[in-house]
Amino acid sequence: MKTLDRTYHIEAAPEIVWQALTDPAWIEGWGGGPAVMNSLVGTKFSLWGGEIWGTNTDIIVNRKIGQDWYDAELPEPTLLTLTLDRDGHATNVVLHQENIPDDRADAIGEGWDTYYMGPLKEYVENLETV
Repeated sequence: MKTLDRTYHIEAAPEIVWQALTDPAWIEGWGGGPAVMNSLVGTKFSLWGGEIWGTNTDIIVNRKIGQDWYDAELPEPTLLTLTLDRDGHATNVVLHQENIPDDRADAIGEGWDTYYMGPLKEYVENLETV
């Protein structure tokens, strides 16, 4: 099993990034919908119309999300932690994901960049300039 660690620098306040991570309408805006999500521990969430699903296991509003993540090819959940650290007027999102099957690690890493954090970053940074 592998672990993935990445940091994404987003030119938006943590409160804005938080909303993009937890509000289904905002998730739809950056391309992760249809989504079921909120910021409560125990929430059963789904993204991309159910292609990804899991449970919120740890929440500190505007600061940290812990989740168990599943997809159709994962027999056991991966364990995800997203930590939001203020960096001046911006946010560093520190991603830590563990329990990733060895043969899925590269694809999951590319997925974060291409389909999740990349589009989320573009979405919220464009909101900030409007």
